[in-house]
Amino acid sequence: MQGFHKPIVVISKCLGFDPCRYNGDVIHDKFIEKLANFVTYITVCPEVEIGLGIPREPIRLVSNKSDKKIKLVQPKTESDLTVRMKNFADRFLDSLHDVDGFILKSRSPSCAISDAKVTSGMEKTHTISKNAGLFGDAVLKRYSHLAVEDEGRIKNFAIREHFLIKLFTLAHFNNIKRKNNFKDLLIFHSNNKYLFMAYNQVKLKELGRITANGKKMPVEEMYMRYEEVLADVLQERPSYTSNINVLHHIMGYFSKVLTKGEKEFFLNLVEQYRMNMVPLSSPVGVLKSWNARHKNMYLAEQTFFTPYPTQLIEITDSGKGRNFA
Repeated sequence: MQGFHKPIVVISKCLGFDPCRYNGDVIHDKFIEKLANFVTYITVCPEVEIGLGIPREPIRLVSNKSDKKIKLVQPKTESDLTVRMKNFADRFLDSLHDVDGFILKSRSPSCAISDAKVTSGMEKTHTISKNAGLFGDAVLKRYSHLAVEDEGRIKNFAIREHFLIKLFTLAHFNNIKRKNNFKDLLIFHSNNKYLFMAYNQVKLKELGRITANGKKMPVEEMYMRYEEVLADVLQERPSYTSNINVLHHIMGYFSKVLTKGEKEFFLNLVEQYRMNMVPLSSPVGVLKSWNARHKNMYLAEQTFFTPYPTQLIEITDSGKGRNFA
């Protein structure tokens, strides 16, 4: 299988790059450090960019019960930073040309994508909800189709794997889109068949119809339509039942050359995966070993087996959610 294209990832600057948190801290993360070898990072600290110092008085999200609008404020100075932050977000995102994903700071009133506390007033009142930060919200409104996560959520094995699959798949697609070549898209679609089958079999068929009719439309339109459906394909991570369906499909390539014992061993391993006793990599590893022996060139190119660099595989998990999904 061909090598991986290097994704471009926008990341919160406080995540290992600069001591720019409100208290002057920097947060080091081993996974983010490892990922640096395989991506190009673009760092940003929205709070510093709108003129707040280091260290600085804390800021928070507040919501007025009457209009329910969320504002970004600095209680100590009684400053309303909402407009400044929204204007910066628009300028910064407008300046991005090629980007494949984002890793933003969790719980941040500026960068969070889902878990920033929203309070009912300037003072230390009770939390009434959790929401995206103002910068994070702008990212989600523009780039929800990309790989967007925070450093807290990607500590979960399944979320991290989905993020990496989406990130490297989109980086590859964006690379061939720039070349605007029909043949490149056919190869991309063929090589991702079983990966996309695991994600969404219905949408896979829709992608197939687009490529099948590709010569009947301008190549720019074909890429545009394919990209729209691809975003739907990668929206949610695969269920374990979808992965099992793909495992059975690929096993079919070898059914005539396997012994009864080999089949029983593999099916038992799939059942263990179904019961969350082993990771997906266990049955996938058996399929890869069979292909190394029987050399099916079509399967050798399938991204389902290695959708992102193997050096990024980590079995660590936060303990939240299905570990091996």
